[in-house]
Amino acid sequence: MKVFPKRLNDVWFTEKQTPNMNLSLKITGILRNVETPYQSLMVAESLEYGRFLVLDGAIQITERDEFTYHEMMAHLLLCSHPDPKRVLVVGGGDGGIVREIVKHDVPEEIFLVDIDEEVTRASRDFFPSVSCGLKDLRVTILHRDALDFMKERENYFDVIIVDSTDPVDFAAGLFQAPFYRDVFQALRQGGMMVAQTESPFAEEDLLRDTYKEMSSVFPGVYVAWGAMPTYPTGMWTYMVGSKKEDPRNPLRKVPRETRYYSEKIHHLSFELPPFVKALLGLS
Repeated sequence: MKVFPKRLNDVWFTEKQTPNMNLSLKITGILRNVETPYQSLMVAESLEYGRFLVLDGAIQITERDEFTYHEMMAHLLLCSHPDPKRVLVVGGGDGGIVREIVKHDVPEEIFLVDIDEEVTRASRDFFPSVSCGLKDLRVTILHRDALDFMKERENYFDVIIVDSTDPVDFAAGLFQAPFYRDVFQALRQGGMMVAQTESPFAEEDLLRDTYKEMSSVFPGVYVAWGAMPTYPTGMWTYMVGSKKEDPRNPLRKVPRETRYYSEKIHHLSFELPPFVKALLGLS
C-alpha cells in the first residue's frame, strides 16, 4: 500500500513590489476581501507580521511594523512646528497617523480626509490598536476628495500630512507640483507638509522628481528616511515642504509611548546617505 506524505496548507500572499522583486507572507486566513468604489481591499492574517491590510495588491499596514511609518509621518512635523493647532491628514484612513497626532496636546482640530470609507471601516474592525485615535474628540473624519476639501480652507492648516498610496491611478497627482501648490495655499504662514516618497532603491526617479516638484513650490524642502520592513526594500523616505520653519530641529518633547521615533532619530533621519544626496543633486 502506497503511503502519501502528509498534506499541509501552505497559502501565501505575494506583493509584486517591482517588476523584478516580490514580497511573500505565509497567511493563515483572509478576514475581508472586497471591491470598494475606489480600489480592492483585503485584510489577511500572516504568521510573520500578524494582520495586514492590502490595497490594490500593495501592503499598507501590518500589525508588527506599522508604528515605524506612522510615528515618523506624524512626529517629524508635530515635534518641529512651533504651534500645530490645525492638522490635516490626507489619506491615512486606517487612522495610524491620527493615533500618533493625538498623543500631542497642542492640536485643537485634526481632520482625517480619506475618500474610501471602507479603509476606515476595515481598520476599526480588524486593527483596533491602529484606529484607536479616531475616537479622540478633536478628530473629524470626512470621506470625500481631499483636494476639494483643501481648496475650501485656504490659509487654514498648520500641518498637512499626506499619507498617500503608491503613485498609481488617482494617487499619481499627489506627487506633482499642482497638488503641492494646493497644499501650500491651504497652509497658514509658517505651515509645513510631509509626504511619503517611497524607497530610494526601488523608486529612484520618483524620489528625484518629487523633490524637484516640491522644491518648485516650497522655499524649504527636506528629506528624511527610516526603516519600514514590509515596504519595498525596507528603506523609506519622507519629504517635508516648509514655508518657513526648519523641521530638522525639534521644538517639542517626544510624546509618550513611541516605539521607533525619538529625538535622536529625528535628528539622524535627516542625515542622508551619500547616495541619496547624489540622487537628489545635493552632494
